[in-house]
Formats: sequence, C-alpha cells, structure tokens
Amino acid sequence: MPEGDAIHRAAGRIRAALAGRAPERISTPQPRHRFERWPEKLAGRTLEAVDAHGKHLLLRFERGLTIHSHLRMSGSWSVRPEGEGSVRGAWLVLAGGGSEAVQYGGPVLELMSDARARTDPRLAALGPDVIGESFDERLFLRRLREDDPTRPIGDALLDQRTVAGIGNMWKAECCWAAELDPWRPTADVGDEQVLAAIAFAREEMTRSVRDGRHNRPHATYRQAGRPCPRCGATIRQRGQWEHNRVTFWCPSCQV
Repeated sequence: MPEGDAIHRAAGRIRAALAGRAPERISTPQPRHRFERWPEKLAGRTLEAVDAHGKHLLLRFERGLTIHSHLRMSGSWSVRPEGEGSVRGAWLVLAGGGSEAVQYGGPVLELMSDARARTDPRLAALGPDVIGESFDERLFLRRLREDDPTRPIGDALLDQRTVAGIGNMWKAECCWAAELDPWRPTADVGDEQVLAAIAFAREEMTRSVRDGRHNRPHATYRQAGRPCPRCGATIRQRGQWEHNRVTFWCPSCQV
C-alpha cells in the first residue's frame, strides 16, 4: 500500500502540473464512474488545491467540489506530459497545460462536496499527518494512550486514527531507528521513545517526498534472514496483532 510519503509526493506533482487551472480534459474510463458525469460537473472549475493527509489525497476544485482518492493496495498516480503514456486501466484522467494526472486503480475514488469532505468519518477520524507541517505531538500521544494498552506498539503505529501516513514499511524502519521492540505493549513504551520513532519517520518520509522513494531506509523491512546493520543479529519477521500484518525487527537491539 502506498504510504504517506508516496501520497504527498503525488500531491506535489499534481499540484505543480495542474493547480491554478481548470483541466482542459477530464475523463473517467472506469465503468463505475461512467454515469456520474464528472466531466460535466467539473467543467470550467479551477483546481484550487491538492492536499494530502496520511494516505488520502484531496483535489479541491472551486465552487465546493473535491475529488477524494485512497489508493489502498492496488492504486497509483502518474503525472506526465499529456499523451506520453497509456491510459488503459485508468480510472481518472485530468489534463491541462500539456500535462496529465492519471489515477490507476485504487478502490476509493469519489467526487464529493466540500461539506462532505469536512465531515466524512473516514477523514474526520484521521490522526495528525505524520509529515504534516504542524504535527501535533500532544494529539498523537493522547490518541495513542486512548488505544488498547496491550496492543503492540508496532501495530498501534499503523492505526490511522492515531497517526496518519505510517504503513508497514515505515513502521518497521522507525521502530528499528528508535531501538524500539515492535512487540512491546503500548502501555510499556514511554513517550520519549515513541516520539523518537515518530521523529525519524517525519524526517525520513519528508526526505522521501523531496528526493524520491529510492532514498527510503532499508534496515529491516523485507530484510528477514539478513544481518541487522546495527548489531549483526538476524532480522526476523512475523505476523502481528489482529490483521496479521508482517512485522520485521531485530530481536537483539530492539529491546
């Protein structure tokens, strides 16, 4: 699943290509949107802002309409010169000024009013964006402490209601960086250590947005069976908590 840095990177590319202009061409090739008349509803409306919050992308048009996208496991965004790539399999195409933004897949793609975007429970319940400009540590800690105290901290960091944008890859890497055992019950993790993990995620995810995904750290994620780059012990993996999300960690130095 694309994590928060990938969504912020897509938002930045769409913003640079299309924000401040009304798209000259809008199409919704996916059958589920065929009769919803998005091209007619959005015709002539300027794309005023492109915002990311965690794993959610919001394209805000003038006069109160917003496209909401969540890619889940299968979706992606492509921003490129108009006509350069295939739109086969596309769900949404927005083109203008020689550029086009294309969404492929992603089960959540909907056009909604701004009022609904403000009150939709999926969006209203989100915790602070881990790489938002004004990350609210107090809100994050309050929501973390309101969670099940027996829940492993690694799994708790995946809860988008607590902190938005961290997925399985960044969970593994920020726990490793903070020498934090992802299996430790949340109640047994002090504020200082969990904030150290969040600080690492904020710094490295921001770097990924700026420089691209090739600069992501790879200390533990998908490194099971290889030596830990810090202590040399063998990295392990195991499914965790209710959703059995695979967790990667070093059993020696993450204690």
